[in-house]
Amino acid sequence: MSSRLARTSALTVAAVCGSALLVVTAVTASGSTAEQPRLHDIQGDTRISPYAGKQVSDVPGVVTAVRGFGKARGFWMQDPKPDDDPATSEGIFVFTGEKTPDVEAGDSIRISGEVGEYYPGGEDAGGQSVTQLTDATWEAAAKAKKKLPKALALTADRVPDAYVPEGKGDDGNIESLRLQPRKYALDLYESLEGMRAGIKNAPVTGPTSQYGELWVTADPDEHPTTRGGTLYGGYDQQNGARMKVSSLLPREEHPFPDANVGDVLSGTTAGPVDYDNFGGYGIRATTMGELKDNKLEREKTRKGSKDELSVATYNVENLSPESEPAKFDRLAEALVDNLASPDIVALEEVQDNSGPEDDGTVAADKTLEKLTTAIEKAGGPAYESRGIDPENNADGGQPGGNIRVAFLFDPDRVDFADREGGDATTPVKVTDDGGSPKLSANPGRISPEEEAWKDSRKPLAGEFTFKGRQVFVVANHFGSKGGDQPMEGRNQPPVRGSEKQRIAQAKLVNSFAEEVESVDENAAVIAAGDFNDFSFSPALDALRKGGVLTSPMDELPASERYGYVFNGNSQVLDHVLTSPGTGRVTYDIVHINAEFHDQASDHDPTVIRIKR
Repeated sequence: MSSRLARTSALTVAAVCGSALLVVTAVTASGSTAEQPRLHDIQGDTRISPYAGKQVSDVPGVVTAVRGFGKARGFWMQDPKPDDDPATSEGIFVFTGEKTPDVEAGDSIRISGEVGEYYPGGEDAGGQSVTQLTDATWEAAAKAKKKLPKALALTADRVPDAYVPEGKGDDGNIESLRLQPRKYALDLYESLEGMRAGIKNAPVTGPTSQYGELWVTADPDEHPTTRGGTLYGGYDQQNGARMKVSSLLPREEHPFPDANVGDVLSGTTAGPVDYDNFGGYGIRATTMGELKDNKLEREKTRKGSKDELSVATYNVENLSPESEPAKFDRLAEALVDNLASPDIVALEEVQDNSGPEDDGTVAADKTLEKLTTAIEKAGGPAYESRGIDPENNADGGQPGGNIRVAFLFDPDRVDFADREGGDATTPVKVTDDGGSPKLSANPGRISPEEEAWKDSRKPLAGEFTFKGRQVFVVANHFGSKGGDQPMEGRNQPPVRGSEKQRIAQAKLVNSFAEEVESVDENAAVIAAGDFNDFSFSPALDALRKGGVLTSPMDELPASERYGYVFNGNSQVLDHVLTSPGTGRVTYDIVHINAEFHDQASDHDPTVIRIKR
């Protein structure tokens, strides 16, 4: 690809109003025309290039980075002679497909090709586009290597506090808005698209993933957690100083660091700014800071007294007999050592006995038996389990896995009154047994026939007795956020379409709790699980409506209210809500997974304790 597009000697030169820059139109040998702008002209001052769909030729720049792996190979180039408009990027990505480009960082080239807007994940995903050149040809503009343009330093002072402007029209599209990089964080990153940027001594807010990525922040004082993360505490607290880091360095010579939240990439981490559909803007590092391990430790909850009932919730992330034996061991050790062997555990994402194999199996007794055996081996109690098998492939999750919620309980601490009648499709009823609530089936599913539970896990209600006191526990795993528009997408505010289902689900669980309390206003009702939504969300508001259930998590300091880390934001999806009759609750989110690159699950468990 070292040959330039053939051109005739006939050139048309047109002055650009308000600028000394000239735009040159060249007639190619094939008779088509190609304009000769600079990179900042191609990028323009909005998210969509004014040259989209057009041919450009003889565009100068210096190669700053090469991606020579995968199916999206190419390179970044940058104009070393920028204009004076902060809204126009001086860089661009040149896409070469599966062919490794024959360029190196520092090459000075002139390039021709077609300008396009690429939407990672597809245009329907709601993300932003990447302006790029395709079908490109180039030639060396100089033999000597050029010094790379200096990486723009991303600092707390440079990144605006405001995240993004509100969009235009019914869908809130922001693509046509002029960028305001000094006012909005996303506008700043878009104005740097394809350019070299860097963060010095970058605190890690999202641990290294299996895909070789981590998250850092340019502003460690932006909504900090107690353990070095960045708290997502509201829809208006997006934390724009976060940025994803991946590497363009050869893995053999530069292994990607295994980082936890609270660690630091000391020195400078720098490379071109890029956008993808798994988190938005990030740095493709050509220079990686050295990992400073700040020795983050996994937490342990305190041991309860004999008069305290402990109830936990734990998403065990697609657990099946096909899972690695080490996963069972780690989950068991966590339940025994980190969670102090809770009396009752609400489990989420328990798969059937054949795991992801889609063979019609729905029973999960072998999965639960393997877990309880591992717990006992780890020194824990001889837990019993209860659950209801779902209909095949009716509850969402991994196809064939048939994930469901289930209970573990210590029979030496609590009693479980088994009653017939609980199955996949029969709703549990609350009856009045001489002034005491009683479940028609134990365990039983809450309103499984309702549309709200379509392709979603149905909640499981269980009636327990602790030292003579009735306790009703509901294990939950609400519908996922799949299909929602991304926080960093082109529609602002983003549409959270999945929210409707979770609100409907929350209303049904709220109604169940209300039924129990209508029989006994002092009844202890505990709704625990992965609700797939935030404490400030409409779904959680629907759960708490009328004061039927409350959130004892609110008693924790705000900087401790998280148990899941997504795109560098520490947030909470798992909750334990209690009825007023439950009494005083101590609440502990036990941080053992979400902040660590080495995880048994992507969720942290939660434990509550109540007095007899």
